[in-house]
Amino acid sequence: MIKYIAGLAGLAVWLFFLRVLNKSKLNFWHFLVGSAGAFILMLLFLQPVLTQPLARIVALLAGLPGKIGDIYSAHYKYGVIFIESAAGAISLKIDFECSGIIEILAYLSLLIFYRVYTVYERVYVGVLGVVAIVLANALRITVISLMIYFGGVDMYHIAHTFIGRFVFYGLSVILYFYVFTKPQIIKQKVGSFQYDGDK
Repeated sequence: MIKYIAGLAGLAVWLFFLRVLNKSKLNFWHFLVGSAGAFILMLLFLQPVLTQPLARIVALLAGLPGKIGDIYSAHYKYGVIFIESAAGAISLKIDFECSGIIEILAYLSLLIFYRVYTVYERVYVGVLGVVAIVLANALRITVISLMIYFGGVDMYHIAHTFIGRFVFYGLSVILYFYVFTKPQIIKQKVGSFQYDGDK
């Protein structure tokens, strides 16, 4: 209860600062304070509700290749993937960190205050981005599961700590380039020069 009261008080302070920064036309600080505040508030209020459903969706998607190839099984109701290889068996629990909730909330927090897009475009790009992050995370879990199945339980550390993260964050960098960097460059105008091909 105290957490929610503190969250509501934080929301009021955050909205006040956003209003002041907007009226002062301090766009960078408005973006920074807005994104950071939105992330903290969504983490406080949405993370407890969305983590388990996200874990189930990721387990379901990551379990499809295992089911098709009959090489590992996913128990999506519990967010668990069971891998049995010649070198032993292991269960992967998709928890808070593996669900992708942090990455999704960070992406949405930035996008909400990214003024390159209209409101309609932000909703559209937001939905597509969330789907892309969920699919990238499911691919990460699939790669980890396949490496453990073919390489044995000893592959877990390398697969989870290095290869899986490389896959997920590599795909995230591509997403961020197309959502944040490229549109900013295209819409940037310097004097009479504009990067837009129509001008």
